[in-house]
Amino acid sequence: MSNASNASNAVRVSDPSPSRSLLRTSSRVVVKCGTSVITQPNGHPSLTRIGAICEQISELVAQGRQVVLVSSGAVGYGRKLMRNQALLAGSVRDQMMSPGDGVGNSPGKSGRAAEYSAACAAAGQFGLMNIYSTMFEQVDMKASQLLLTQADFQSPSRLSNLQSCVDQLLAMGVIPIINENDAVSANQGYTNESMFSDNDSLASLCARSFKADALLLLTDVEGVYDRPPSEPNAKLLPFYFDFVDEAGIRRNNSREILIGEKSAQGRGGMQSKIDAAVASVTAPIVPLSSSGDLASLAASNAASSPVQACVVASGDDLSCIRSVFGPYDGSAPRGTLFVNPTSPHFEVAKAEFAAPNKAPDADAREKASSAKAEARKLLSLDYDARRGILNAIADALVDEANVAEILEENAKDLDDAAKSSVDAALVRRLKLSLDKLKTLSSGIAQIASCDDPLGVVKKELEVADGLELTQLTVPIGVLLVIFESRPDSLPQIAALSIASGNGLLLKGGKEAAYSNKCLHRIIGDAIESASGGEVGRDLIGLVQSRNEIASLLGLDDCIDLVIPRGGNALVSHIKANTKIPVLGHADGVCHCFVDAAADVDKALKVVVDGKTDYPAACNAIETVLLHEDTLLNGVAAQILQGLRKAGVKCMGGPRAMTEGLCDVPAEKLKIEYGDLRCTVEVVSGLQQAADHIHKYGSGHTESIVTENKELAEKFLKSVDAACVFHNASNRFADGFRFGMGAEVGISTGRIHARGPCGVESLLTVKWVLRSAGCDTVGEFGRGEKKYTHVVKR
Repeated sequence: MSNASNASNAVRVSDPSPSRSLLRTSSRVVVKCGTSVITQPNGHPSLTRIGAICEQISELVAQGRQVVLVSSGAVGYGRKLMRNQALLAGSVRDQMMSPGDGVGNSPGKSGRAAEYSAACAAAGQFGLMNIYSTMFEQVDMKASQLLLTQADFQSPSRLSNLQSCVDQLLAMGVIPIINENDAVSANQGYTNESMFSDNDSLASLCARSFKADALLLLTDVEGVYDRPPSEPNAKLLPFYFDFVDEAGIRRNNSREILIGEKSAQGRGGMQSKIDAAVASVTAPIVPLSSSGDLASLAASNAASSPVQACVVASGDDLSCIRSVFGPYDGSAPRGTLFVNPTSPHFEVAKAEFAAPNKAPDADAREKASSAKAEARKLLSLDYDARRGILNAIADALVDEANVAEILEENAKDLDDAAKSSVDAALVRRLKLSLDKLKTLSSGIAQIASCDDPLGVVKKELEVADGLELTQLTVPIGVLLVIFESRPDSLPQIAALSIASGNGLLLKGGKEAAYSNKCLHRIIGDAIESASGGEVGRDLIGLVQSRNEIASLLGLDDCIDLVIPRGGNALVSHIKANTKIPVLGHADGVCHCFVDAAADVDKALKVVVDGKTDYPAACNAIETVLLHEDTLLNGVAAQILQGLRKAGVKCMGGPRAMTEGLCDVPAEKLKIEYGDLRCTVEVVSGLQQAADHIHKYGSGHTESIVTENKELAEKFLKSVDAACVFHNASNRFADGFRFGMGAEVGISTGRIHARGPCGVESLLTVKWVLRSAGCDTVGEFGRGEKKYTHVVKR
């Protein structure tokens, strides 16, 4: 069973990357959003990405940080507005004569092209600022606009006024949004002597001028690659350096990089971002691309930029700003890091990336490869031998000596949890007992008693006379299962993986480290003993560090499926950080609809059990929907009384509050409490109940209590969820209760598996074609042979 857990309950861990942890201490930062981040290819603003940027900036401000936003996108957005306006005005001829895409981007552009670009900038700035203003107001923030030209940085008095203005805005908690004043400059071209040539170099200049600690350049790729990221085997560079040492020797790794074509949106490309990032942390007197005196350049660098670090990362990542500057969330480092070479942080970064033991990729790949190799050995065994391994694991879990060792190690985890003031709900999930171990043993024995799930013929077709096609069940390959605080998950998942013939990598929560290590050893011993050494313990790998997880999530060529079992934060993070298919659910917002024709005793039993049997479970009821007629027949009052008697605090939806059913309003209608709280709302009938479920539910488990069988069947057919029940507790949504023996999790997805996932969910298929003689496609094309396509199964 996959359980929900609140983010506040998680044990915070330190950032394993010393160089990245320094970014989290930055007090003033500049964030630059490129055109490809702010707008869509058609010129429309990307409200999703803009909203995410504003939300993350508000979080940084709430943490006491100061944020300056440099935003592109005005010209692109304005071009769309101007074209629309031309259409509305009927100026077809003018539009035909107006410049196409890319106007104003080339040096030396003038005349009508420059005027049109300037007009686009003016129109776009107004619209873009309206969007920013609206988005920031949604998070209780205020924004201001500063449109700058080179003259504002070249004039000492104007620069001083600008710096003072920015300081005052930041001190008042107002976000300065900066862009080049293209309506004045008109993008008429730039030279090496220009203060800035695009918004990347403008952001770099702002970071230095406003004494920011760090700069983040958001673009449409994940960072700086050694070649165009679309090319095979392109490698993301985690650290980029380009500086002149004390001897006047230039040091850089730019020779590793092959720059591809720039994005179709905006003026800058990857080279401009690299140049801007390097400039932000070195502040050279002359551009690095020019043939300046290296000794002068070294002297300039010695003066040091106030900017300690810069990161080039993807603006498509809706958590990028949070991940770079916010508290460490366990995720892999974002983008490419540039560090000021005169800063002590530079030595930290060099040591980190040069360290020979900083190669978790190799260890992760070795574990994945070993699991795959042992899984192939497992497949060579007949099912009786695989069944013998499962029975050996079941027996080992209740062996007297093993039980004593397991409980002893579990006690260490519980002791550490007590010292760390871990939440009580998490401790309950963490605790093992003899009864739990007996239940685990029974479930694994149940899995072993089932028929062989491999090699099952799903389809059989006679393609032609003497040509037979069959579809067979086979293992998926190597599974990576990440679970949180429940050590009893480990044996369940291992058993399902063995039964389905898959290799397995497991990552349990840090809070269960002792228990997981002990269980893993016992299971490994059972595998080797029962197989007579034909299958090794590496069939089930145990991952113990978060660094390895980041590496494993990148091994889409070795790992075939990721199954995260845990709370919303864990599942969302996994989905956002891997190309490997993910099976799981991010929320468990489950409902129970009590119809007007419900039997009050049945309704009480179903609702109270569904909420209180295990409140932290993902299948626990989070919202009770009451038919409006239950307010008149007394059913609603009895249900609320029963819930409160069971210790449940009822939070009211809008209508429930109006009807006086609850004293405290629910913060929102889609919420997974994971404790003894639930939302109560009143609906007019089945249709409104279904609409509410589809709008606020997570597609997990939904139930109805009614004596009207026709209405119940309509509910079961119309409600879109992985599990739908009639007069039965939501808590039945569980692999063991469904007769699967155990489950690896519950999926709310629509592809491959849905609901509690047992052995069958860990299988895929392959097609086997057998010819009684020799068949070629050409024979059928020439009419010498004919297809029969007779379905046999």
